[in-house]
Parts: sequence; structure tokens; C-alpha cells
Amino acid sequence: MSFYRNRYFLSGILLILLGLQFRRVESFVLNERTTRFVAKMTNTPLVDNSTTLGAIFEPVTPAPKKRVTPPRWLGLSMIAFGCVITFHALVIPKQGEG
Repeated sequence: MSFYRNRYFLSGILLILLGLQFRRVESFVLNERTTRFVAKMTNTPLVDNSTTLGAIFEPVTPAPKKRVTPPRWLGLSMIAFGCVITFHALVIPKQGEG
């Protein structure tokens, strides 16, 4: 299956909208399941167990939630890349043409 004009256009528009969303938010708060998955993949503990109290109170801690702060350049780069793909979609010949 080849990539036609409308798919390029849709991909570009989605990248632009996603980039605008990344520019508008300061941080994301992950839910408990995703936080546990990220901690498992990066081999980092959910709770700081470096102290004796941290090891004792680990079972009674509230549900962990990680805050992710995306870099400011990420939104701009997604918008720019989305604009390039959208403009490229406008110059691709239609499927029935040459």
C-alpha cells in the first residue's frame, strides 16, 4: 500500500495539531499504571527507599503518579515537520494523474 496525497496531508495536519498541544501544556501527569510501567522500564524505584523510613512506609504510600515535562522545542519541531509534510502533500500529483 503506497502513501497517497491525502495520507500525507492528514499526517501533516495531525503533527501540527499535536505540536500545538505540546506547546500549550507545561506538564503531563501519568496515571498509576503508566507510572509503574515507566519505573519498570527505566529500573527506577517508585518510592525513595534510601532511608529507613522510606523502606518502612513503602507499602502505605499513595498511588504513585509521575509528572512529565516535555521540552519546549518538541512542539515547535512537530509543527515545523507537520508544515513540511502538509506542503509536500499539496505538490504530490493526485493518484489518477501521471
